[in-house]
Amino acid sequence: MSEHPTKIVTDPTEAVANRERGWWRDATLYDDVVVAAARHPDKVAIVGHRHATGGGAPTVDVVSYRHLLAKVDRFAAGLLELGVLPGDVVSFQLPNWWHVAALHLACVRIGAVANPILMILRQREVGFILERVQSRVFIVPSTFRGFDHAALGHEMRSRVPTLDHVFVVNHPTDVALPDGLQRFEMHFCDTPWEQSRPPVSLDARRPSADATAQIIFTSGTTGEPKGVVHTHNTLDLGLRCVSEPLRLTGDDVVLMFSPLGHQTGYLLGMCMPLRYGMKFVLQDLWDPAVMLRLVAEEGVTWTMGATTFVLDACAAVDRAGGSVDLPTFRFFSCGGAPIPPRAVQLAREKLGTQLVAVWGMTEIGIATTTLPDDIDGAKAMTSDGIGAEWVQLRIADEAGRTLPAGTAGRLLVRTPTQHRTYFGRHDLYQASFQHGWFDTGDLARMDDDGYIRITGRSKDIIIRGGENIPVTEVEAALYRCPKIREVAVVGYPDERLGERSCAVVIPAEGETVALDDLCRHLKAERMAKHYWPERLELRDALPKTASGKIQKFVLRHELAAASS
Repeated sequence: MSEHPTKIVTDPTEAVANRERGWWRDATLYDDVVVAAARHPDKVAIVGHRHATGGGAPTVDVVSYRHLLAKVDRFAAGLLELGVLPGDVVSFQLPNWWHVAALHLACVRIGAVANPILMILRQREVGFILERVQSRVFIVPSTFRGFDHAALGHEMRSRVPTLDHVFVVNHPTDVALPDGLQRFEMHFCDTPWEQSRPPVSLDARRPSADATAQIIFTSGTTGEPKGVVHTHNTLDLGLRCVSEPLRLTGDDVVLMFSPLGHQTGYLLGMCMPLRYGMKFVLQDLWDPAVMLRLVAEEGVTWTMGATTFVLDACAAVDRAGGSVDLPTFRFFSCGGAPIPPRAVQLAREKLGTQLVAVWGMTEIGIATTTLPDDIDGAKAMTSDGIGAEWVQLRIADEAGRTLPAGTAGRLLVRTPTQHRTYFGRHDLYQASFQHGWFDTGDLARMDDDGYIRITGRSKDIIIRGGENIPVTEVEAALYRCPKIREVAVVGYPDERLGERSCAVVIPAEGETVALDDLCRHLKAERMAKHYWPERLELRDALPKTASGKIQKFVLRHELAAASS
């Protein structure tokens, strides 16, 4: 009999060494929740704020650690009733609802593999994912943001050969489901499966901490999503680069608006608070005014998101009269792009919080961060942080030779948080390493203190007349222009020079922007004229992933089509 396709073989020498250093462990996230429920059974684990539909009042779900643990046992037994075996994949495309945490923990409980899927993905992408991971179970909401996910689930049920069960959450009780679909609440919530499958029978399926825990697909900034495979241990260590430098404890309160279908939300907004027994607050639809209210009402101490979310929240403060009282709000970790200096200043002035720069990837979790002693934000403005103790970083040229401090090159990394493979594409996994170092695809430089600064993507370079344009540095300079709210610098084809540079800009509120404005600003910044954009596109919005990253490949395709 062949090995299960999700089985991961961990090098025993690596496992022993990482355990001796305290980087890996023998426990899983489920074990952490058991401890939290024993210590503080009635402590609130999850506060889920679901946006109102049709103008009604929002729904608030409150789940204690004791109730969460009970739901996990019921969900786990319910999965066993469906024939889910250790290593089988359970897929779910759900908003930031409490169900995601219970489903993940239920998978951990019985050794199944969780496969979260972004809400913005549709039939083509979802079908590809479900077929690739050979999912047995798929769970969706009835509708979300006007989209009929039940209909999508029905199509997947007939399209994906391995898909035995499709469940729908919150489907109206007076509306029939499409053929072949089942009500989530009836099977998972209302049926006491755990009575016929006592804890001892669930305990027998307890997975190793080195077993596969999650398959999550990259967010698609390059247009080529890949299924990233993590173990319980790689996930666990991947979140500690945030919790340990910031000294977060069970007394902290986390807010997460980044989707749980993205690794930022899943790992930092859900797994991290569960690991430490924190309360975490889920916001299922981004609204900066709601975010500010939740921080105040729930006593939020930490959150994380792209720079866009920071700027939106500060703008919401201005709309609310210019000030808010958020006394508990200590840190806002920010990644996905370099932080403009004005964002650091605005966060301090408007939100009363400290911005912390981080860098990471779906493949490795968070790897670098600035530190709490960066009170004035100098490091957050000029770097993307320093590596955790378990992270080795190197800046190399195309031949793999280490470059001196201050020189930009390819960012290579070695870390025990590294994903184990790309599901079904181990060839791509092997090709992503250079002599044992993972090529992140990012370009960066490192200072003498070990802090890195991302300068661009290896596939996001503009080469104008044979000269490279440092895209990220141009964007960082343009963000300092008060006329600009958001900007992305991308290349477009040119017959003579190969490529030219275009700035795609969302103007600041009430501002008008012309190309001359950008050039004057960059001249004042003392930036080489060769780097200045030669074209300006004004937009009301930029194409983004659900986590807030700008999808530059979409912009490049649009500009190329317009130039042809």
